[in-house]
Amino acid sequence: MTGYSARDGADQDLSWSWEIRSVNARGLDVRLRLPDGLGALEAGLRERVGKYVARGAVSISLKTVVKSGAQAASLDHDALAAAMAALSEVEAQAGALGLHLAPSHATAILGVRGVFEATSGPNLPKPDVLLADFEPVLQSFVASRASEGAALLGILEGQLAQMETALAEAETAATARAQSQAETFQANITRILEASDIEPARIAQELAILAQKTDVTEELDRLKAHIAAAKAHLAESGPIGRKLDFLMQEFNREANTLCSKSSDQALTRAGLDLKLLIDQMREQVQNVE
Repeated sequence: MTGYSARDGADQDLSWSWEIRSVNARGLDVRLRLPDGLGALEAGLRERVGKYVARGAVSISLKTVVKSGAQAASLDHDALAAAMAALSEVEAQAGALGLHLAPSHATAILGVRGVFEATSGPNLPKPDVLLADFEPVLQSFVASRASEGAALLGILEGQLAQMETALAEAETAATARAQSQAETFQANITRILEASDIEPARIAQELAILAQKTDVTEELDRLKAHIAAAKAHLAESGPIGRKLDFLMQEFNREANTLCSKSSDQALTRAGLDLKLLIDQMREQVQNVE
């Protein structure tokens, strides 16, 4: 299930920004992007997210910015003298060899390690402070996912209602097919008995086997049961994504069998309508926690 939230915070030395987002995933995958020195937050962040999220790829990002004046720097004169002496020696030896070097820049000299460095860095907030500041953005994120979940609930309930309609059409088509099939079987039995000396019991047995192979009563009953199970899952308060995901596989299996046993235009059409609705619902179920 997707979700998004962001929040800014600050103290005397730093300002920071939280961002949390999620996309669909088969399980729970929490990925963190934290500044250096704040790795101690990882366990607390994972624990807090795990209380609310059971499924999805969740990305949490924390960015920090040092406020102006929060970090001081100094020039090491001894290191500078050593760097200048080394530079002078390099230039002298290069001149002796007839090599012409590009002019040196002050910024390059200041970049030499130890010449110009920060004397004190900003004080990082304590993990407890940042974790407390994370709680509001987490709650906003949870509310974002809940809002999407409510919208998905309406979509899934509508799809189940459409499946019930398609299933009712399939039952009507199956009943009409059974009546037509019985009449056809009776006519065939009469014609075969008139044209051959095969025992009537043998013919009746073969026709019964054929009728059993094309009977779709079990498939229709199981589809009804799956719809009832899906409705029950949607009424639950906990995570149901994996349950629905498995149920979609069962839906698809029964619809495929229904179409393969159809041998009737109206029943096949109803079966294909069911398959389309199942595919549409399966796509939505991937968004459900």
